[in-house]
Amino acid sequence: MSRALDPAENRPLLELSRERRAVAITVDDGPDPRYTPAVLAALRRHGIRATFFVVGRNAAAHPALVRAIADEGHHLANHSWSHPDLRHLPEAQVRAELQRTSELLEKATGRATTWFRAPGGDWAPVTMRVCSALGLRPMGWSVDPADWARPGTAKITSRVLGAVRPGSIVLNHDGGGDRSQTVAALRAYLPVLIDRGYAFTAPP
Repeated sequence: MSRALDPAENRPLLELSRERRAVAITVDDGPDPRYTPAVLAALRRHGIRATFFVVGRNAAAHPALVRAIADEGHHLANHSWSHPDLRHLPEAQVRAELQRTSELLEKATGRATTWFRAPGGDWAPVTMRVCSALGLRPMGWSVDPADWARPGTAKITSRVLGAVRPGSIVLNHDGGGDRSQTVAALRAYLPVLIDRGYAFTAPP
């Protein structure tokens, strides 16, 4: 049984410590059989460990991809079961969305699920209560290139490179639509960040 969070843990983490020249790559809305393997390949090429915030029903539909993410050393985290707007759901339904996803991930990996990201980054009081009760730490982001809107590979790349600083948490998407621009942008900006001296980390 997960322990309830203390108040300090029950605030969305928006960035990491700035003491190290490190950033966190996060990937939302998958797994997706078209784009998740390509994202994994881009990360593998540079030996980067990321955090994948998976949608439970997608994880249930693609268990081999869940195992691939875990087997390559990435962190699997909770992004709800069906990606609803949690702000407008009763508490029991919010709890079901989070708990069902955590249980699926824990069964798949043998490890407790520790992080949750609200769909859309919309943190409602009810969501925070449920996170605390389930022992899920909330994580947001500090760099959002709006790749979900498909503004073009060049724009995604320039937005990331223009905004990243030590401690940044970078938002990407591998599900929810055509993510070919995201894949291409990852291939473009990851080596630039490496050349700039950044290391990559996943929150504990």
